[in-house]
Amino acid sequence: MTIRVAVVGANGRMGQLALRLIEQSDDLEVAAAIGSKDSLDGMKGADVVLDFTLPQASQLVVDHSVGLGIPTVVGTSGWSSQRLATLQRVVAGTPGLGVLIIPNFSVGSVLATSFAAQAARFFVSIEIVEAHHAAKVDSPSGTAVRTAELIGEARSSLGPVIAPHTDQRARGQQVASVPIHSLRMQGVLAKQDVILGGTGEIVTISHETLSSSSYEAGILLALRSAPTAEGVVIGLDKLLEL
Repeated sequence: MTIRVAVVGANGRMGQLALRLIEQSDDLEVAAAIGSKDSLDGMKGADVVLDFTLPQASQLVVDHSVGLGIPTVVGTSGWSSQRLATLQRVVAGTPGLGVLIIPNFSVGSVLATSFAAQAARFFVSIEIVEAHHAAKVDSPSGTAVRTAELIGEARSSLGPVIAPHTDQRARGQQVASVPIHSLRMQGVLAKQDVILGGTGEIVTISHETLSSSSYEAGILLALRSAPTAEGVVIGLDKLLEL
């Protein structure tokens, strides 16, 4: 069966990548390529909606697709826990409908985040340093937020990490008690270091994206999984069954 995909944010870097992948695939087809000036009604008739817009537009896109009963893959950052909770309540009212929220489509990045969450139970001092290209409009990144949240879950019975002097602005933004430091600069695509400190040792779990081709396998997996997904699914790790 061919899955017809409406790509919203089709003019952007990730949207263009998605369109190319869909066109090259035997089981996917472009139902619509929707830009910032196009009507969202263009997604009608699609089997899946893929959102690669901006944080300020993403919720409108998802509200529209969910209202039409179309499974949706969200590749846009900026979905706070409050917005996710609201989305979960809305999607719960439409049995059989799935919305996949994917902070990062890189399999390597997802694995690094999983490793960090596993290690978090054994270290009391943990911080995240993430760097992205200068054009990325949000910080901290969705990947860093997701990593911190999973670290917090892994340490739920242990308590917060040790993060002194968090009243100082240079100490980063805390998510689930984990300080996150964001860099936005030329010469980098995406990089994240999770630094875990213990007695007499430091462990650094690092992942760097060298090319947007690293997202290809994750995008295809999400698109093919969306039609049968149910509820709000957060993270590519859920599809990889880590």
